[in-house]
Amino acid sequence: MMLRYALRTIRDRKSGFLGALLALMCAAALITACGTLLETGLRGRIATERYAGAPLVVSADQNVHRTTVKHKGNGETKAKHKAKPVAERAWLPAATADRIRPLEGVRKVVPELTFLAEPVTEPVDRPSYGHSWASASITPFTLTTGRAPATADDIVVDRGFAERVGLKPGDRLTVQSTGAPRPYRISGIAAPAGRGELQQQTSLFFFAAEAERLAARPGQVTALGVLPAPGTDLTELKRRVERALKGTTAQVATGDDRGPVEFLDAAGARTKLVSMGGAMGGTSLLVAILVVVGTFALSIQQRHRELALLRAIAATSRQIRRLLGREALIVGAVAGVLGSLAGLPLATWLHSRFIDMGAIPANLERTAGIFPAFAAVAVTLLGAWAAARISGRRIARIRPAEAMAESAVERDRPARGRIAAGLVLLAGGGVLVAVLSGLHVEAASTPVTFLAVVVLATAVSLLGPLLIRMASALLAGPLRLAGFGGTLATANIRGNSTRMAAVVTPLTLLVGMTCTVLFVQPTLGSAARNQAREGTRATWVLATQGPGIPSVAAETVRTTEGVTAATEVVRTTVRVGLDKYQAQGVTQAGLSRTWDPEVTGGSLADFAADPGTAAVSELAAERLGLHPGSTLKLHLGDGTPATLTVAAVYARGLGFGDLTLPHDLVARHMDNPLAATVLVAGDSDRGRLAAALKKFPGIAVLAPATADRLQADRQQENAEVNYLAMGLILAFTAIAVVNTLAMSVSERIKEFAMLRLAGATRRQVLRMLRIEALSILLIAAVLGTGIALAVLTAFSIGMTGSAAPTVMPVVYATVVGAAALLVLVASALPGRVALKARPVEVAASPR
Repeated sequence: MMLRYALRTIRDRKSGFLGALLALMCAAALITACGTLLETGLRGRIATERYAGAPLVVSADQNVHRTTVKHKGNGETKAKHKAKPVAERAWLPAATADRIRPLEGVRKVVPELTFLAEPVTEPVDRPSYGHSWASASITPFTLTTGRAPATADDIVVDRGFAERVGLKPGDRLTVQSTGAPRPYRISGIAAPAGRGELQQQTSLFFFAAEAERLAARPGQVTALGVLPAPGTDLTELKRRVERALKGTTAQVATGDDRGPVEFLDAAGARTKLVSMGGAMGGTSLLVAILVVVGTFALSIQQRHRELALLRAIAATSRQIRRLLGREALIVGAVAGVLGSLAGLPLATWLHSRFIDMGAIPANLERTAGIFPAFAAVAVTLLGAWAAARISGRRIARIRPAEAMAESAVERDRPARGRIAAGLVLLAGGGVLVAVLSGLHVEAASTPVTFLAVVVLATAVSLLGPLLIRMASALLAGPLRLAGFGGTLATANIRGNSTRMAAVVTPLTLLVGMTCTVLFVQPTLGSAARNQAREGTRATWVLATQGPGIPSVAAETVRTTEGVTAATEVVRTTVRVGLDKYQAQGVTQAGLSRTWDPEVTGGSLADFAADPGTAAVSELAAERLGLHPGSTLKLHLGDGTPATLTVAAVYARGLGFGDLTLPHDLVARHMDNPLAATVLVAGDSDRGRLAAALKKFPGIAVLAPATADRLQADRQQENAEVNYLAMGLILAFTAIAVVNTLAMSVSERIKEFAMLRLAGATRRQVLRMLRIEALSILLIAAVLGTGIALAVLTAFSIGMTGSAAPTVMPVVYATVVGAAALLVLVASALPGRVALKARPVEVAASPR
């Protein structure tokens, strides 16, 4: 019976339930999309290309490992093992092949070299790598025209690249590899046998000795391709190889596991996608809960009289709860199914946008499983049911007579439980803000930042009626100046504070979250650029759009007239223990002429004089317990362990990274050892430097201020991924604002009719609505700005040491202006529709 009544209620009050349906549907779509990204990060397939002809691939371990032993009270111990990936490719000892070749079932073991090799004179639209022609069989590549490389001057290019740029045997191609750019003669064109062209990379094949020289890893290989003898069982062969390699760190991969070995960036993108999908999903879920509960609260408040009448004719509290629960489950089921279906194309669009932005590679295939959709439906059902039960808790609990009284006139103040919960959340938000001010690592501070915004917005939701009444008292005087419309607006805001609070909550969240999203990265980026600007003593900065600046170019600059120092800078990520640190490698000669990190302990001269030393930021020194003279043990970019002595501690860690190490030590263990920038000191002019660098195409001589602007542009490009991810949540919140406002206005049709019958004109009623809308906007803007300012200030204190976050007035004005447009449109359109009906007919209707 209760289910039948719930269905009849939904059918009779379609407009009232439409808002809840829309909110739930958007939430389901967002959760499905985030869940699909998360599943792609966990299970997404990375297809192999060059290793397709090698059924079994042996590679180095790409992780740093740590085992901790915990001693229990009873004398027992518990070992816990953890592993974290390294930033660069770990290489394998070439002698590893000797263990595999004698094994039964092994036909051939092919050593593979992969290194930086990018054409300089021809455009490249995908990553370009160099290899030895001796490893062509692991694809296998076969010549379609020309011949194999016979000397160090020869090169074979893949057919796809040759066709794109119009190359043929005999042409010359200049290649930038790990050393100076060098011209090569194209001796042949090759293509994968029996397969299409390479889609994710460009392959250049060199003479074996030249490939070893360019790879600059004597005695090491990228991987080993194992070709089995005909009729060999691959599973059994894998077991034999693993037994032969026991005691080494080598890893054996077959099938789809070969893809992550070939494409390390795709393997790293999996981790990034898991983190991004989880963060988006968690924030989406919190926002969805807040929005859906508010929507259901408004929907139930609009039915207060109906539910009170049910109580008055003997409906029990349990029956009211069951009715509301079944209504919510019906709406939630429909919204969950529709939203999860809409979330699948949304996930596809998100995946493609992340690829276009370079956040993830194209060969990380999207996983379209059923689990995210099922999870979205389940969460939607549970959320709808819980929201209805929470929102209808009071009407179901109070006595029938009280219910009838409250249906006619709003309560003087919210329930004590609501106020108490609001104060608890307000205190919790304050604690999160305090914690945020003590966090100095971006990975830790970012989730706390957005959690604090949601928690404080939830506190505003619960304390909303009180805040609205206080605000209405402050606005009463100014609103009276607006005449009849202002007086009515003041009375409505004060007398319907619960309804107004339901509208203010999502608007507050929208303003607060948008400001936080837009100003977090500029706050961090501005502080980092300021430190880098203040710490750069160089007269000129060398930069390039290509893979980097070779050391020979830096040496050419050093010998140019007027140059007193040229500091090469490479950047990577290292691990101290399992913790990740941004590091830079710098050439140490003449370092004090180009670089001032604001040394607070030790001496920069000591670091510059000793290749076995390191300089660390104050933050890293505090976290790791280091000081000048301490021993620093770390793993370099490719996982190679290194032990250094701390020679200096500096303050400008945001601008230059937490660790500064000797250039040669860092560059030897990077996939791309070319310098990202070169800092040049002296009185040499731009023209003289440009002339000296003429034989190195693509290198630009920039003033430090110009280089700083380019760095700001690159940071903006990197931030676009975060803006896209959070933009979906903000779009959902904006839809909730429009939805809630439309629900609030459309249910006031009888109120508008009574005003018309009392003598108010249609224009006066619309003016009243506009004043109400602008008042709501002002209240929400103040609350949202306050939340964002508190959170951003705490973030700035923790990350930069300054209590002055970067806030761009034009951007802030745009945010408030967009919110104003939303509010005015969402209140005016349903208001005009409500005013179309004849007042007499509306007043005479039973509802």
